[in-house]
Amino acid sequence: MDNSNKLVWIENQVVHASDTDYRSNAKLSFILDMMQRAADSAVSGLGVSLEKLLEAGMAWMLITLDIDFRSMPRQNDLLSIRTWSKGTKGALWQRDYRIFDSSDNEIASARSIWALVDIEKRKILRPSALPVPVEHYVADSVGEIPSKVEIPEELLMQEAYRYQVRYSGLDNNGHLNNARYGDLCCDALSLDEWDGRTIKRFKITYLQEATFGQEITITRSSVETGETYVQGHSGDTILFTACLIFESEEK
Repeated sequence: MDNSNKLVWIENQVVHASDTDYRSNAKLSFILDMMQRAADSAVSGLGVSLEKLLEAGMAWMLITLDIDFRSMPRQNDLLSIRTWSKGTKGALWQRDYRIFDSSDNEIASARSIWALVDIEKRKILRPSALPVPVEHYVADSVGEIPSKVEIPEELLMQEAYRYQVRYSGLDNNGHLNNARYGDLCCDALSLDEWDGRTIKRFKITYLQEATFGQEITITRSSVETGETYVQGHSGDTILFTACLIFESEEK
């Protein structure tokens, strides 16, 4: 792992059995977790660790994430993830990612939007509130700022199941960890629906944090068109909206 270029953070990760599903494909939540850890490490590399941010009453909030997959990692694969701060627009930060296999083939790329927030006031902070300057990387770009996920009005959404936030899902802010939403979305499909399909693209917009004990109603649309929208509600409050786009697996 060479992080001599401070603008691009690189981490390596092996896909273990516990990171995979029943077909030995990497779980979506594993990919989200890997990306989250790489972003944390990249910011810590600038001299601002998560612990220092928490001490200052600040935290990062992921708003929207858009991932394109060329292939899904499998058990025992060695992955390399590269991430960089692309720039800011108002109070929002764009962070890009590229993920490569051991042969240096790009298997996934992603765009994400983050905000720095005041934990106590629940207020989004300007980029200048970060206690260190950040130099953005402009030599590469995955794409434009990702758009918010919205469900087409004509789609019929039906309840898939209900989930209650417990200890195992919490992060160090006391909220349901961002990566766990990948499991919430994937659990909305039956195994019959997963058979013969693999994720080609995943988009999610986080609207409201979920906390311990909160019950989330998961609704979804049909997957017959090759994509499905998934949404999480707590009462009348929408917590997240996501879209999974699939491609057929070769037989």
